[in-house]
Formats: sequence, C-alpha cells, structure tokens
Amino acid sequence: MINVSGFSLVRNGVLYSYPFMEAIRSILPLCDEFVVNVGDSDDDTLEVIRSIDDGRMRIIRRRWDMSLREGGRLLSVETNHALSECRGRWCFYVQADEVVHEAFHPRILSALQRYQNDDRVEGLRFRYKHFYGSYDYVQDNYRKWYLREVRIVKNGRGIVSWGDAMGFKHTDGSPIRLRDIDAEVYHYGWVRPPSVLDRKRKDFHKLYHNDEEALRFAEQMRAYDDLGNLVPFNGTHPAVMRERVEACDWSFDPRLDEQLPTWIRRIRMFLHPLTKRIKRVARLIEQVG
Repeated sequence: MINVSGFSLVRNGVLYSYPFMEAIRSILPLCDEFVVNVGDSDDDTLEVIRSIDDGRMRIIRRRWDMSLREGGRLLSVETNHALSECRGRWCFYVQADEVVHEAFHPRILSALQRYQNDDRVEGLRFRYKHFYGSYDYVQDNYRKWYLREVRIVKNGRGIVSWGDAMGFKHTDGSPIRLRDIDAEVYHYGWVRPPSVLDRKRKDFHKLYHNDEEALRFAEQMRAYDDLGNLVPFNGTHPAVMRERVEACDWSFDPRLDEQLPTWIRRIRMFLHPLTKRIKRVARLIEQVG
C-alpha cells in the first residue's frame, strides 16, 4: 500500500540553478513513490531527473501553457497535474527550491502516523527558513516573508493547489483543516549566483504579468533588493545540500552594519499593518480631495 506520495514540478531547473535534485532527495526517504512534473525545458533538466536511480520515481512530461500568467496560475495548474497522479494516502509537496533537513524526518513521520486516521486533519503545515544571498544568512522580516505553509495534504479529499501554488484549498475555495508540525522547510530560492538570480527573476516575473509589466520589472530590478532584515544562520544545512553549499563561489555583502537595531526593526514590523492602512487612507483622502 502506498502511504506517502512525494510530488514536485520543475522546468529549466539546471538553467536557473534550482536545487531540485536536493529537494527531491530530501524527502524521498519518507515516500513510497515520487511524482515529478517536468516541463519542456531549454536545458537537460529531464536527463538529470532521470539520473535518480530509484524505482519510486515517476516522471510526467508536460508542455506547460506559458500563457497562464494571471497571478502565477500556471504553477498551481502544473502542481495539480502532479498531485492528480499521486496514489498515496498522504501527498508530500516540495518545490524545486525547498529542502527538508533530515533532522526533521522523525517528527514528520510521527505526525503522519498521528493524524492519518484523524478526519479533523487534512493537511500539515511547516515552518519556513528563507535563505538570502548566500547560505549564511536568512530573512528576519516576518511581515514580508511567509512563516508557514502547508506541504503535506491528504489524498482524495478534494484538495488542490491554489493560486500560485503556495498553498492548498478545497476545490470550492474553502480552507483545509490543518495542524502545525514541529518541522521546517529550508527555502533556497534566493541563493544562487547573482547573474543566474537576475535571469530567473526576470523570467519568473513573466509567470505573473504581461510582457509590458515584465519588461518594466526587468529594467528596475536588482539582484538582491531586500536587505535590512538579515540574520546570520548558525545551524547546519541538510546533508543533501553539502556539495552545493561547498561549491558557493560568489560574494554577497549582507550590509549588516547598515541595518537598524533589532528592537527598532521589531517595532516597525509590528506596526507595519497599521502604517499600511494609514497610507491607504491618506491616498483615498488625496484622491477625494
């Protein structure tokens, strides 16, 4: 019986330096099968995926419809194609730039066993650690960087990937019943050579906006434009990431000396929703006036 189906999707993973192999291998020990949706690519992503010599792997080859730009809908459409192929009781989703530390495997297995027969639980939500610029720093601004996301859902409950594939809902849009578990996902999407990051960000923006907006974004974009809330990472990276971390050969200046003191940053984060509302009201008053 298949209890856990891992699933993911990737396109141009080599070209954009996604740690997609590490992502798959980080959860493969927990899975009875692994379904990966490989979009037609301009590199050898498919061949790299095929190099995983494991009978649990199932590859779906698809031509992604790049016209589905609104709100990143293409990502959820393709995620759902992979999800629909899963045969397990649980479906464990990992994106191509997400890696799960092996230290969390026992906790994940424990949660799967604990909730497998509990109809009040339809999904399991993980904490997130967002690496930025290099493998040595993580983002500290909880207002701008998501803290938790669902990555494991029960199969056969009418649950689908939603929006830009960051979360899951029922097909009618209603929220799923979830539990937080004591495990983390390491997000490495912002750790890659600056030139590669530039190219990836420009092309990824095209999944959300029309050509005119994408061109405007490309003209204004800088590789690392979210400094000011970084903290050093003092833990260990997943074992599957060791070679990639050791191969890091670009320099990154976190400019920690230019950051505001932590207590001031915390106050600003706490007040952020209020200041946004004040600015919104001020704009409305100005428009009316």
